[in-house]
Amino acid sequence: MTITVRKASETDIDIVAQALLEGSRAGKKIGLFDLVFNISDTELLLGHLKRLATTSTKSYCHFSNFFIAMVGTEKAGVICGYEPRIATHEIFTKALEEIGFDESYHERIAAYLLCEGETDNKTFVLDFLMVQPEFKTFDVYKELIGKSMLTARLKGYRKVQTPVEIGSAEIEMIYKKLGFTLIDEKRSEYYKEQFDRPGILRLQMIL
Repeated sequence: MTITVRKASETDIDIVAQALLEGSRAGKKIGLFDLVFNISDTELLLGHLKRLATTSTKSYCHFSNFFIAMVGTEKAGVICGYEPRIATHEIFTKALEEIGFDESYHERIAAYLLCEGETDNKTFVLDFLMVQPEFKTFDVYKELIGKSMLTARLKGYRKVQTPVEIGSAEIEMIYKKLGFTLIDEKRSEYYKEQFDRPGILRLQMIL
């Protein structure tokens, strides 16, 4: 199986939106974007996420931050790699306003914000890693993560981090197998009450 990884384009918007939704839900009934948009209908959420990923304001959800793994002509997987010093919470809010949503989402994601890790300006972040069921091999994950880390190096970063929800054992194992190590975890009863997971841990690799 030959795997190639390329930058996402606007034509990949369907799989980008899927990765945003599935990555945030991570097997749960609701995820971050269910709360941001205050709806749980999957089709409506995918529609909002497609619009969010194509705003002129480039939040971390923008398609330009994503890579697509290809197996032949098939889109096998996707990952997001972004610079938190550029893609800030303020930029995310601005992108939401662009598609008609206001800042009231802050209150609804309070539990998430309690467990969100803090990053400095020297850190590159990976998130929303998703591989389609028929292509779930370690090699696909490895190629996606490897390409993202190469981009981080070329941009001058020396640290790459990824947030992983406590309980997402498969994703945690994949990153650890590639050399990432646990640096911290944040737990909250409020988070557990809302998402039925204890909290979020952060894994890091020094480049």
